[in-house]
Amino acid sequence: MHYGPCTGLAAVSTALLAMSRRLEVHDVLRTIVASARELLDAEYAALGVPDDHGGFAQFVVDGISEEQWRRIGPLPRQHGVLAAMLHKDAPERLADVRQDPRFGGWPAAHPDMSDFLGMPIKDGEETLGALFLANKRRDPAGGVARTGFTDEDEELLSLLAQHAAIALTNARLYERSRELTIAEERSRLAHELHDAVSQKLFSLRLTAQAAAALVDRDPGRAKGELHQVAVLAAEAADELRAAVTELRPAALDEDGLVATLRNHVRVLDRAHAAHVSFTCDGVRALPATQEEALLRVAQEALHNALRHSGSDRVEVALARTPAGGAVLRVRDWGCGFSPSTVRRAGRHLGLVSMRDRASGSGGRLEVHSEPGKGTTIEMEVPGG
Repeated sequence: MHYGPCTGLAAVSTALLAMSRRLEVHDVLRTIVASARELLDAEYAALGVPDDHGGFAQFVVDGISEEQWRRIGPLPRQHGVLAAMLHKDAPERLADVRQDPRFGGWPAAHPDMSDFLGMPIKDGEETLGALFLANKRRDPAGGVARTGFTDEDEELLSLLAQHAAIALTNARLYERSRELTIAEERSRLAHELHDAVSQKLFSLRLTAQAAAALVDRDPGRAKGELHQVAVLAAEAADELRAAVTELRPAALDEDGLVATLRNHVRVLDRAHAAHVSFTCDGVRALPATQEEALLRVAQEALHNALRHSGSDRVEVALARTPAGGAVLRVRDWGCGFSPSTVRRAGRHLGLVSMRDRASGSGGRLEVHSEPGKGTTIEMEVPGG
């Protein structure tokens, strides 16, 4: 196989590595489109991911400005040449897409396109999406118009599509895994907040009964009990508001690690008898992978401390390292455990998954514990 200077092995390798390093589906889609356009020297590129209703769930373009894309209007439907890529296995190469019988015209703001190359992205029998390229550029050396996309272009795009299927499948699995983790955490928080609200309501009921019993024989004490009823009712209302407000999906992308972790600690402090505190010293924004790993390790360590340690206080500290990274410490003063049992305790306390998250983000995890002297979980990640 022979490729020109723009599509040499180094360029192909760079494109494939770029796709494999992305975790978010949208980032993977944009990387695929940009890589395809650059490798095949096309003026325009697009990638459509079908929905179940004859349209596109996502449609990513490259070579068109955001303003022009807004003026083009809503996402296209699955019709004409676009549909062909989603309903058959073979690529589609046309000298002039406007002359194809299936062509139905462009929206008013759509750029004019002629030569066209389309390639389905398949995972087995499933069509994950389709790549569309248009307008092969002029020969940069001689300024001579090329005749359109070639056999070599089609072969290269096929190779890119195969790797795009792997990258897109991995990204979907990653997002699904993260959704399950978030759902699990929300369920855990819901249970903890439910317990806290139930305790408040139980106390409220007992105090109201005591006030009713005292109202005739000791009005003064009854008045005091009724005052306590008002306090407990206010606390119960606060807990219910927390249950509505705090059980949103994790806001890591929007709020950042510090705010999300502080909010999480605040919820746990309300929901448990143990005092849970949070301090932060100079931590700046980190890469998304590292922030998520730190958050998940903190959540797992907090769960262990509050459920298993028996400690009456838990401290969470986040600090900036001299190299610009961050170090997380979750400490309790509970029962602890012996280092000799750490292997057996590892799975029960989620230490294996915490170590995996730490190493997966380029960091390290250390566990310090002694029977009767509590446990400290420490995780450090490098700067971005």
